[in-house]
Parts: sequence; C-alpha cells; structure tokens
Amino acid sequence: FGDLSTIGAVVVKSMASFEWQGNKAPRLHAVDGGMINAVGLQGRGTAAWIRDDLPRLRARGARVVASIWGFREAEFEAAARDLAAVANELTAVEVNLSCQNLDHARQMFAHDAAQTARVVSAVRHSLPASVPLWAKLSPNTDRLVEIAGVAASSGADALVLVNTVLGMRIDIASRRPVLGNGGGGLSGAAIHAVAVRSVYDVRAAHERIPIVGVGGVSHADHAIELMMAGANAVQIGTANFADPRATAK
Repeated sequence: FGDLSTIGAVVVKSMASFEWQGNKAPRLHAVDGGMINAVGLQGRGTAAWIRDDLPRLRARGARVVASIWGFREAEFEAAARDLAAVANELTAVEVNLSCQNLDHARQMFAHDAAQTARVVSAVRHSLPASVPLWAKLSPNTDRLVEIAGVAASSGADALVLVNTVLGMRIDIASRRPVLGNGGGGLSGAAIHAVAVRSVYDVRAAHERIPIVGVGGVSHADHAIELMMAGANAVQIGTANFADPRATAK
C-alpha cells in the first residue's frame, strides 16, 4: 500500500518476550469517529518477531521502532534483552506502559510513577546506549504530566502521547458488550482532542523532552495541530484501518 522507506518509521505491534494469545473475540468494533478494540496484545513473542518479521520490514527499507510490553518489570527487561541483539537494525525501542486492554498492566502503570521509573530504567539498562528509548503513556490518569517527567528522568529519550482512552459499547439487542473483553480502548478521531491536550500539557511542563504525538490523526491538519501543541513527530494508527494508504496521503 506504500513505500515504507518514504516515511519516518514503522512502529510495530507491541510484543512480549513470550507468546500471548490476547483477548477473546470479538476484539474490534467500529464506532462513530473511530473504533474500540480489546485485542489484548496478541503476538508470538520477540524471538519469532526477530526471526520472521524484522527481516521482512528491513527488506522493504523500513526504519523500525520495536514496541515491547510485559506484566511486570522482569518481562519488559527480558524483551529488551532480546532486542539488544538486533539493536543496530532498530530506529528506537518503545516501552508500552499504556495498554488499556490488560487489566493488570493498566492498573500497574497508568498511575504508578514508581513502577514506571523501575520499568523504564530496567529497559534502558538492557539496551545499548545508542538505541533511543521511547515511553508510551496512557491518557487515563490525572497524573500524566508527572508520569511523563518520571519516564524522562528514568531514561526515556522521548515520550509517545497517547494510547487509547477507556471505553465500552453495548449491543442493545443482546444486552451485552460488543467486545468479548467487555470494555476496550477507544481510538481514532474521537480522541484527537484528548491527544492534543495531553501533548500540550506535557510540553508546557517538560520543554526539552522529544514528544511523538498520536491519537486520531486522520488528515494532515491533525498532524499539524499536534505539532503546534508541542509534538516533534506524529504517529498514525487507526486511520490505517479505514485506508491503508492514509499515512502516505
């Protein structure tokens, strides 16, 4: 759908050091202004990704940002150690501290500055100093500015703002949630204003840390708006579901 070498980088689906099946179906549902999902970070793990997927991306000329997750500090550290072996092939490593669809992880990181510091520090020490480390944060907290500062002071070279917003839709005919997990993460244009405010607030408090803005970017004006709010770069996610050529456009 496009030449991957012409865009800044490809951020891959967050992966753990182990295989994970994710949440039960259904896991995606379209809503006004975007979608709601509870995929639950399904994946085959870092070893399989390094063996099978990274070479395919590199063959297309893509610059690659590898995103990692875990339930606890040691699992983030294990994923980072795996990626250290291919560090020279990566543009950055993103630490996903913001998944809304794994209850344990959500409670652990969205509001907990101390846990954020430990995970970011552990990953930083597990990677070569030459690999930039990004921390992806959740907007589902009134402590975002504080958590951002903690991530930066613990070794993050950049912040990714923001992940999805907690949400739910109910099928009124069946009287059941539309997703198998119950609730999920709302993304797309519906959360763009949340992303802009998050970037703006963090930039006001932390003038020098690079920020990657993400949330509801579906046309060029959205990207410009995020950069006016203080973002140094912009990610495009949900828009690709509606049009796989959205990034190039």
